[in-house]
Amino acid sequence: MADDPLLGHGRQIIVREDWLELTEEPILEPGLPIVDPHHHLWQRAQGSYLLPELLADTSSGHDIRATIFVQCGEMYRAGGPQAEQSLGETEFVTGVAAVSASGRHGKTRACAGIIGMVDLMLGDKVDPLLEAHEAIAGGRFCGVRNRTAWHRSPEVTSNLVSPPPGPLEHPAFHDGARRLARHGLPLDVWAYHTQLPHVIALARAVPELTVVVDHVGGPLGIGPFLGKHAEVFPEWKRRIAELAALPNTVVKLGGLTMYVTGFDFHRRPKPPGSEELAKTWQPYVETCIEAFGVGRCMFESNFPVDKGMCSYPVLWNALKRLASGASAAEKTALFSGTAMRVYKLDRLPEALAVDL
Repeated sequence: MADDPLLGHGRQIIVREDWLELTEEPILEPGLPIVDPHHHLWQRAQGSYLLPELLADTSSGHDIRATIFVQCGEMYRAGGPQAEQSLGETEFVTGVAAVSASGRHGKTRACAGIIGMVDLMLGDKVDPLLEAHEAIAGGRFCGVRNRTAWHRSPEVTSNLVSPPPGPLEHPAFHDGARRLARHGLPLDVWAYHTQLPHVIALARAVPELTVVVDHVGGPLGIGPFLGKHAEVFPEWKRRIAELAALPNTVVKLGGLTMYVTGFDFHRRPKPPGSEELAKTWQPYVETCIEAFGVGRCMFESNFPVDKGMCSYPVLWNALKRLASGASAAEKTALFSGTAMRVYKLDRLPEALAVDL
């Protein structure tokens, strides 16, 4: 898979709209309200994903009431102190959110929440940086994520900029996490399954912090793990159980059609349907829900990263199939309630409020 011609910059699968259109399905449970708690926006040569592209997806049939943007290193300030350059991303997304909040582009509150980048290794600088992001976002700033996904194999990467080893296990990072908790903000963590012991140690060291584990804890399926899903799964499952035993942890259910997972739907003549996706994802999603409970789980799209393998309507159909046996209250938690609570979207100013 290392020479996969469908891989673009940052080893992310190239989105092919014409290919995605080959698989279309009726929308399941179209009246079920959804808050999509994890997507990105970017402008790149291989394909941009900005407000028009996001809204084209969110308006494709499912009832997407709001979305949450997650940092991806986009539109940083070109100058000024390095630690402040990520303020440009929050400025950019706040502008996008304001356009959406005008109501002129449909009912979806795009970027109702903004998860930004503040380097938690910066000690005393963390607090004023958090305050600056909060001031820019006008009530939308709802969390932080740092670049943390790392593996020693050069074949294993999912970032446009490969971070150095760490910083999850570094004492300075734990100190920054405590500062984040004092601001009442959660920490999103994108880590591979091999790094979950560091995530567990962080959650134990800072029990006052809500740790949101992205993409079901990153089970790897490329590089040294290529073709080894059956071997990786038991190890991943044990660590998920350890994480779930800590009450300050939450997990996002998605990200399973990223390149790093090792699934190869993108190499087929036709995209997968929701039944096949649900069958593939079921062991991971059910393990997480059984371990964490619905009150600490939230479904996510991780678009446009996951869009390389499936369309937005099919993705949410697959997640709805996985939740088909849940009660109405459990579905509310999985599709909107947990995200609303963890990211405090219910505390947005009235003018920005998400209508559920």
